[in-house]
Amino acid sequence: MNYKKMVLAVSMGCAFGACIQTASAETVKVKMHAKEVMVEIDNKGTKFPAWTFDGRIPGPVVRVKEGDTVEFELVNENTNKNSHSMDFHAAQVDVLNEFAPIKPGETKKFTFDAKYPGVWMYHCGADPMHQHIARGMYGIIIVDPKEGYSDKFPKPDREYVLVQGQYYSDPEDHHAIMEDRGYAGSLINGKMFHYDPVHDQNASQVLEAKPGERVRIFYVNANVNRPAAIHPIAGIWDRVYLNGNPKNTIYGMATLQLGVSEAATLDIVSPKDRPTNQAIVDHTMGAAMRGAITVLMNKPDADPAAGKGDNILIR
Repeated sequence: MNYKKMVLAVSMGCAFGACIQTASAETVKVKMHAKEVMVEIDNKGTKFPAWTFDGRIPGPVVRVKEGDTVEFELVNENTNKNSHSMDFHAAQVDVLNEFAPIKPGETKKFTFDAKYPGVWMYHCGADPMHQHIARGMYGIIIVDPKEGYSDKFPKPDREYVLVQGQYYSDPEDHHAIMEDRGYAGSLINGKMFHYDPVHDQNASQVLEAKPGERVRIFYVNANVNRPAAIHPIAGIWDRVYLNGNPKNTIYGMATLQLGVSEAATLDIVSPKDRPTNQAIVDHTMGAAMRGAITVLMNKPDADPAAGKGDNILIR
């Protein structure tokens, strides 16, 4: 494989969440389609009139390396009724230019350099912004540090993405959303109690790992109005990287406060000598009991593919 083909292959892998830490990619092409579609927002199949990136909540995982150039393209489908845009929190650009909205049937392209390592929210910034976010137009971009793994930033055995959002009973009433009225559910990767068979008998998925493995969680608070208190029940965060940056490391933490739009990388290591289960929750109980609970099962027969490669966001 020649160099140009290698860079292209690595770039495509990064865009879909399978970036190789030692890759020498310099340009990553990312293309998304704004789609106004019905999506399921619980494990029973309840439908919700969502506005999305690529038809899902959250949108695709974007993963690049510190120093990479991201070439982004947004297509606003001509079947949509609303203008849409893209706001990458990892980008330093002109809010009136690159982040400006486009009408249905239009396409917008822009480029930015991923200068800082970390984990970041992205979302639609079209007016009214709070309505576009509440209806599902958000996601995560991971910028891996150019130095790679180290003693301070050890390589994890598994990685998972958790993006928390708010579900409002009347998505058409953007005034109610702005005033936080009608907050009816907490979504984890697009569904209430998505990975929680304890509180929802219809839940069929959980996060998996083997005892003693280091599990890395990339967590984004995509709520419209409320902070989140991220806590592993029956566990302790071994290391917390504020904003996902290895330079911002805290050790041995119980609960991390994430403001609206904040993100972090959190490591948990289960005991080696026994199977354990943890529940990753927003310890704001009003959010937890609305759906912000995720079960992590540590067992010897954990799926070897879970939390690896393209399987960091479980659909």
